[in-house]
Amino acid sequence: MSAASPKDRPRRRQRSRAKSDAETRVVLDGIHAVREALRARRRPLYRLRLRAAATHPEHEALRALAREAGVPVEEERAPLQPSEANSQGARLDVGPLPELDLEALAALGNEPRTIVALDGVEDPRNLGAIARNAEATGAAGLLLTRRHAPPLTAVVSRTSAGAIEWLPVARVPNLTRSLNFLKEKGFWIFGADLDAGLGLHEIPARLLQGDRVVVLGAEGRGLRHGVQQALDHRVRIPMLGRIASLNVSTAAAVILYELRRRDLATPR
Repeated sequence: MSAASPKDRPRRRQRSRAKSDAETRVVLDGIHAVREALRARRRPLYRLRLRAAATHPEHEALRALAREAGVPVEEERAPLQPSEANSQGARLDVGPLPELDLEALAALGNEPRTIVALDGVEDPRNLGAIARNAEATGAAGLLLTRRHAPPLTAVVSRTSAGAIEWLPVARVPNLTRSLNFLKEKGFWIFGADLDAGLGLHEIPARLLQGDRVVVLGAEGRGLRHGVQQALDHRVRIPMLGRIASLNVSTAAAVILYELRRRDLATPR
């Protein structure tokens, strides 16, 4: 086989880049996910597709956002397929969301900062729901692991109602080491634990004066032993009924809104 001539090499590199670009593209669907991606502009935006057969009151607003962002709009005339029922007639071709390194994430937000760390939460719908709660309560961002955490797919964006389009995310190889790094930066590390002696509403005010990380584990398994060793405090959500636990995204909402409530009630 003969070696490629020098003039052929740039062409091969272009084909390689084009293939890589196509492989990383994502199709967002649904009004909320599409709208927030167009507003946030944190990822590459390629094309907005609106289905005429599924006219939605928000379509004109999406057209305006696309024009502002310089995104071409394609009007599709074909009937809406059953598999597209959740799209609300709006789809957006995009590139991947950016992910930060841990040090950059630790520097974001206003004090007291809250970072939500997930240990083994692999369901993208749970991730999306947690992202929605985190963004709504003003969290600085999400801390995920490279393994045992889902990619930031269209499912995550749709389930988060577009919140993931705004929320900074860092992905790390080792959660325990990352929590210890954040401790060195002055963060308190709180872990949700059904068997903890400290109730959520009993956290002393002095522990809520500074930055904090809220660590949530997978349902059933909870936090891994190594991650538990990195915690400063374990907290439990008081349960008054006969069911012993909450869905992880619901637990995230309860904890994050309680922290936010305490922040607002504490003079600064």
